[in-house]
Amino acid sequence: MFQYAALPARYHCGLTDLWYFVPMPYYSFNTYLRQRFGQRVQKLPLEAGFTCPNRDGTLGTGGCIYCDAKGSGFGAHNQYPDITTQASEVMKRLSKRYKAYKFIAYFQAFCNTYAPCDTLKALYDQVVSLPGIVGLSVATRPDCLSPEVLALLAGYAGRLNVWLELGLQTVHDATLARINRGHIYEDFLQGYALARRYPLNICLHMIIGLPGETRKEVLATACEVARLRPEGLKIHSLYINRGTALETLYQDGGFELLSQHDFVQQACDVLEIIPAETVIQRLTGDPALRDLIAPQWALKKKETLTMIENELMARGSRQGKYWLG
Repeated sequence: MFQYAALPARYHCGLTDLWYFVPMPYYSFNTYLRQRFGQRVQKLPLEAGFTCPNRDGTLGTGGCIYCDAKGSGFGAHNQYPDITTQASEVMKRLSKRYKAYKFIAYFQAFCNTYAPCDTLKALYDQVVSLPGIVGLSVATRPDCLSPEVLALLAGYAGRLNVWLELGLQTVHDATLARINRGHIYEDFLQGYALARRYPLNICLHMIIGLPGETRKEVLATACEVARLRPEGLKIHSLYINRGTALETLYQDGGFELLSQHDFVQQACDVLEIIPAETVIQRLTGDPALRDLIAPQWALKKKETLTMIENELMARGSRQGKYWLG
């Protein structure tokens, strides 16, 4: 298991051969990308029309209780004739907005390894061949992995910055059942162990504020993430989208959402446990205004991020303060 110990302010920022002084109190994805590429690199969100075994009847039909009909996407799949056009058009918009000219193709909505290997290869190949694409990130479930798919992803690693994003959410089986996840923690561990056999950067997702979980359960999940030592972590704040089972549970008084203050406190607690070299790809949720039921503070992303940074500085703390592997 993990051990607690203070780390010096100067630490190794993972996946590079140099030592850096990082100005932020956590190792942000933007910092990592600028170190690697020397310029801004933007994630390019893509929707390829995949589904999920927890929605198509293989495991269930309702999906996770927080997942809506777009599966964390924006409905882009039906707006374009093919994935190449979608990627090209989104790149144009992001270039104009962020002045970014290099991109990581991010297959985002639903389970992006949940298809025959030939189908996946055809989709991935179309996108990674576009000018400006320097990376590939694929989000999926730990029970939607196979040696063939992992070998396919690893085949891109020689020329691209490849990330496999796995939804962990929590390590507590009672919570996994409560949110209708469709697997237990041991299933996650088996998928993670399989993925670790391949030269892939792995980014785990965890959610703070799940129904029935207290700070104690959140920190236990953080400790397990620290023990697993993934290259990246996304911390999501729980929010409720319209038309989800979570909305019904909330409206019926089944649980209370965290306040912005309490989320910030727990996010900082998690960061203090996570190894300093783990890239923090996300630190809060990012709901669409038209879909959001609650909490309204989830729309204040910049404010929440600033609060997290200020809280860490007020504590005299930073990511990895209490971790020594």
